[in-house]
Order: sequence, then C-alpha cells, then structure tokens
Amino acid sequence: MRHNKAINHLGRKSSHRKAMLANMSCSIIKYKRINTTVAKAKALKMYLEPLVTKSKEDTTHSRRMVFSYLKDKEAIKELFGTIAPKIADRPGGYLRVLHNGFRQGDGADMAIVEFVDFNEAALASKPEKKEEKKATRRSRSKKAAAEEASKAEAPAEEAPKAGEAVPEAPKAEEAPKAE
Repeated sequence: MRHNKAINHLGRKSSHRKAMLANMSCSIIKYKRINTTVAKAKALKMYLEPLVTKSKEDTTHSRRMVFSYLKDKEAIKELFGTIAPKIADRPGGYLRVLHNGFRQGDGADMAIVEFVDFNEAALASKPEKKEEKKATRRSRSKKAAAEEASKAEAPAEEAPKAGEAVPEAPKAEEAPKAE
C-alpha cells in the first residue's frame, strides 16, 4: 500500500533527486521557463514554491535558508532581486505547468514549467479594461433612437472646398497668473 508517501522518488536516490531539483530550480529562476517531463515538473513545483514564498521576506535568514537548498549565488540574487518583488502580492501558485505533448524518443509526457508573472505572451494577451458603453433607456422611442443613429453617421463638419479659406479655431484665453 502507498499510505502517506507524498514524494515522487523519480527513480533516483535522495541525494541525486535533491541535486537534480536544485539544478532545475536554479535553471527556472535564471531563465523563467524550462522544458521537462510532467513528473519532474510536479516535483519541481513542490520543491520550489516554498522557496519562492521564503524569498518574499528579504532577510539574511531567509537568504541562507534558500541558499541551503539551491547552492547558487546568482540564482539567489535573481530570486530575491527580480522575482520576489513581482510576486509579492500573490498568495501562492507561482509556477505554471503546461502540458506539451510527448517526447519523440521515448514517448515521455512533456511539460513547460514557467513563472506565472513572467510570461510576456500571456500578460500581453490579457484583456485590458474595455470602455463601457452607455446604458440606454428602454423607454426611449424608436424615432429618437433612429435620429441619434443618423447623427452619429453624419460627419460633424464638412471639409472646406478647394479655394475656400479655412476658418481658424478660436484661441483659448490664458488664465491670469496668481501672484
């Protein structure tokens, strides 16, 4: 029976597994996105998300705790310097696992692991606030609605014909300076 065995051993001894997850964590911190198998991606998510949570508090203790897992100074600088401020208001779920089909050689199920706040394509396609249309009243008559539609289609002013003088726009008066 498999009672209370939450960790996936990934076919490795514990020292090999810890080193592999530390290396994968450093890679995802440096490059913001990596391609790996689904099983490793899930194990990486469980390994890295608590470290990212520790990076929200930039203290010597939290840096040393994260360094004891990752063993890479550049990754620590990147994590505490650029990643932590971007995810400061997020309560969890810092990584996204996207299934990516099967590997050609052995048919392993592949996935892309990336930081949620660092995917430029997803952030660019996110819809911005749209301008809200004015709510129309239903009690308005059809005749009034047709008149407004015809006004919207007609140009506000006609363009001057060739040879005619273009009227100048009135100049705005300057406000007196407060002394």
